[in-house]
Amino acid sequence: MIHGIIIARNLMDELEQRVINHEGKRKSAYQDSLGYWTIGIGRLIDKRMNAGLSDDEMLYLLRNDLAESERELMKFDWFTKMDRVRQEVLIELHFNIGLSNLLGFKNMIAYLSKGSYINAATQLLKSLWAKQVGENRSSDMAKRLRTGSYT
Repeated sequence: MIHGIIIARNLMDELEQRVINHEGKRKSAYQDSLGYWTIGIGRLIDKRMNAGLSDDEMLYLLRNDLAESERELMKFDWFTKMDRVRQEVLIELHFNIGLSNLLGFKNMIAYLSKGSYINAATQLLKSLWAKQVGENRSSDMAKRLRTGSYT
């Protein structure tokens, strides 16, 4: 049976390569030859064709993005010294705005470095980001940052 699995895998590898050769690979959304929105390797996502990502695919992408955010933040002492709840606030912020924009929160990061979470949360709420995302999200994240708790 293992021999059959190896043959099947080799055939799938060949099929994948043929599809890649014909479709191409694109990291960004593009319009195909008929004008339909597509991503990756010929993956139709155009709502006009009732196409898009499955829930599993969306979670896969999210999990990859959150893991990448955490990897990038692990380089900073102020991040690694925090408890998990507070780290998750910063992971979510990184996911939302990217590392370079997060590093622009200089006052908040200075307070995080000192373990002054109440002041860090206040700085988060004073930011333009807080106004842009609205009170529900910013207040929730600031509360978790301030208290280190989900409740």
